[in-house]
Amino acid sequence: MISALRANLVVRAVVIGMYILAVEWTRALAMRWPGTAAAALILGGAALTLVAVGWPAERIGIGTSRLGLRILGGLALGAVLLLPAAARSGGALLPGGLALAAIAVSIGEEVAFRGVLFAALEQLGGAPVAVVGSTLLWTVAHLLSHPPEFLGAVAAAGLLLAMWRWACKDLVGPIIGHVIADLAL
Repeated sequence: MISALRANLVVRAVVIGMYILAVEWTRALAMRWPGTAAAALILGGAALTLVAVGWPAERIGIGTSRLGLRILGGLALGAVLLLPAAARSGGALLPGGLALAAIAVSIGEEVAFRGVLFAALEQLGGAPVAVVGSTLLWTVAHLLSHPPEFLGAVAAAGLLLAMWRWACKDLVGPIIGHVIADLAL
């Protein structure tokens, strides 16, 4: 019975991971067509958020307890994630037309990677599996949308956000941090 239950957890985690990768790669490929960036980001964010249907909010790190601290933590995460933008020259905020799209995809990615996938992997193998697994899949998901020399920074950001999710049992902070970073990067 235990092995059957564990097998179902593995299947669930694999299906969630495959769905997330399919959405991310489809979004990245769609963005290569002229004039589709905003729509691809918004639809991709919405599709990623759908993976949370049926999951209790507390299980994926969304709640209202200590909300002020969660928001403050998100602002701090955003500041840390902005360090690469501060180091490069000519960094500017996204144009207004893409800002809403960046917010949508940031929320969708956090719900998918550090929310649902993290929860499924944590149930399967504990915090180490959740942190490492969600970070690895996060990095792989960005293979088509980021240049190879930037993937180290993508992995580091994913690890930071996953560690916050684990240590604080919180998804609000990573959502805020990710939104801030995407608006500036």
